[in-house]
Amino acid sequence: QVQLVESGGGLVQPGGSLRLSCAASGIRFSLYVMGWYRQAPGTQRELVAAISGGSTNYADSVKGRFTVSRDNAKSTVYLQMNSLKPEDTAVYYCNADLKGTKVGYWGQGTQVTVSS
Repeated sequence: QVQLVESGGGLVQPGGSLRLSCAASGIRFSLYVMGWYRQAPGTQRELVAAISGGSTNYADSVKGRFTVSRDNAKSTVYLQMNSLKPEDTAVYYCNADLKGTKVGYWGQGTQVTVSS
């Protein structure tokens, strides 16, 4: 049974930081491209950041503020979010995509709210 369990969301003031974690089980973690997506009310889910091996990519809106990393030994992917803005408020989802296939999994999401 595949599980992606996110944690680390919460309420933070503008300019603050949060670190999201996503622990995976039931998959060969190192074979998967791991991504963070977010969805705000009334909007489509969008890619925030992804990591495959040593390669990363980011949405323009978070470049220089967010950092994605992974620990294959712990089957965990992280998203360090700094200089948070109110527009970063969304539900953040962890995604695992098996390279070269259509196989993919989603976590249940974790709420991030940036507000004073």
